[in-house]
Amino acid sequence: MEEIIKEINKLRKEKNAVILSHNYQRPEVQDIADYVADSLGLSQKAADSTADVIVLCGVKFMAETASILSPDKTILIPDPGAGCPMANMITAKDVRELRKKHPDAACVAYINTNADIKAEIDVCCTSSNAVEVVNSLDSKEVIFVPDKYLGQYVAARTDKKLILWNGFCPTHVRIQPEDIERERKEHPDAKVMVHPECTPQVTALADAVLSTGKMLEYARKTDAKEFIVGTEVGIIHQLQKQNPGTRFYPATKLSTCPNMKKTTLSKVLSSLQNMEYEIIVPEKIRKKAVLSIQRMLEVR
Repeated sequence: MEEIIKEINKLRKEKNAVILSHNYQRPEVQDIADYVADSLGLSQKAADSTADVIVLCGVKFMAETASILSPDKTILIPDPGAGCPMANMITAKDVRELRKKHPDAACVAYINTNADIKAEIDVCCTSSNAVEVVNSLDSKEVIFVPDKYLGQYVAARTDKKLILWNGFCPTHVRIQPEDIERERKEHPDAKVMVHPECTPQVTALADAVLSTGKMLEYARKTDAKEFIVGTEVGIIHQLQKQNPGTRFYPATKLSTCPNMKKTTLSKVLSSLQNMEYEIIVPEKIRKKAVLSIQRMLEVR
């Protein structure tokens, strides 16, 4: 592994490359990265970077979002098979049909969507700003895609009527209420934080419902020394690094995303050596998709 890391470091200097890793990646991939963040944070880092090459260690929609915001940079994904099942649960045609059925509704898409979806909607949102984005719209009706559980979480916190799509994250739905209850019995002093992609039955049991970025902030700012974590288990590596005196327990070890674990150090090295696999969003789609992201960034 040391030789691989040494070669990665050599190539990233030679090629003026930065390595960006999502919070759910393997620990060794997070450790080699220049930046570790959530999906939007990675795209913003890519846009702000002076690097020529961005190696994005995550899933495909994240690399696409980086390409949308940074068309002048070379965006590489180490494993082209690292997709997002939830993002693939809706097509651009589905969105167009929804908009025809509900012509007076605004259309919001979770950032966890493919580029062609972002080109069909009014505005994107993240798990941390979804409520604010929905509330910022003039329309009384809002189409919300693709995650029905994030949509249900938002619907409970707004006066808007939400029209939901039947999408979900297979990793987050593995977290069950009995997992939270079991861990609470074992760790009675622990705070429970879960992701809003979890089912309502799970979010109802949490002390805090937070995006991955907000989980890291919550752990830093809260006095608790134990946390039960209801999201993809990869985030525990960052939580532990940032809070060495605190203990973190996964709600269940079953909440592992196989696509997030496809990226390995060997694949990062190969990506830099061979400049593979490049993600380019066609300009026609990119021009439309960037507007939905920019509108989201304007919401305060």
